[in-house]
Amino acid sequence: MSLQQHVESSKAQAQLKPLDYRKTNMPGIVPLYIFECATKLKMKPLTAACAAIVYHRFFKEVKPTDYDEFLIAASSLYLAGKIKDDDSVKIRDVINVAYCTLNRGNAPLDLNDEYWSMRDAIVQAELLITRTLGFDLNIDLAHKYLLYYMKTLQDWVGAEVWNSVPIAKAAASYLQDFHHSANILKYKPTHVAIGCLSLAMQTYGIQVPLTDEAEEGSMWYKPLVKDFTREQQWEIIENVIEVYKNEALLKAA
Repeated sequence: MSLQQHVESSKAQAQLKPLDYRKTNMPGIVPLYIFECATKLKMKPLTAACAAIVYHRFFKEVKPTDYDEFLIAASSLYLAGKIKDDDSVKIRDVINVAYCTLNRGNAPLDLNDEYWSMRDAIVQAELLITRTLGFDLNIDLAHKYLLYYMKTLQDWVGAEVWNSVPIAKAAASYLQDFHHSANILKYKPTHVAIGCLSLAMQTYGIQVPLTDEAEEGSMWYKPLVKDFTREQQWEIIENVIEVYKNEALLKAA
């Protein structure tokens, strides 16, 4: 099976059926919940990615068993809306989407005690997250670097080759999906961007002219990110593919 077929097969399997989040505790379940809620909230991709990073950073500092992960996820969505000045993210919408996604088939909450209790919990969790992160809410996402690298690569390979396959769409998809994994925190945003772009190019068999992949110093990404290595490239690619494998397992469970 080719790399393209492997990735597409894993993504297809990951779209089988809606999950009952309350009935599984498999790894990766909460990030999946975050992105489902983000889609329903019609969040901008950058806001959704920011929410995932906030969530991963918080649980890097604490024990998951000490906190309600779904509450922290809902609060991360709300906080990300503030960080990214995404005016479409309203707390009432976050409450109802988070509640209905966790409780499939239930109607949105009325303005009753349960609603106000959940609202208070999300606000208190927001303060907890902020304190736990040392009030450092400067989230440097890889998206801007990916855009710059893609523009540069488009000039290198030529418009005809670039437009013949959806490299940009694939790279952006791989980058967004990598935010499902806490492993994204292990790498610099510049390295994440290069790794996802490299996966997209390998998926469609695109070779950059005048580069030699047999030599580390002649790799296409060296002029863009000098401290990026081939080992890191393959680590990131493996991590992205692992996201699709895990999501397929979750939805098949």
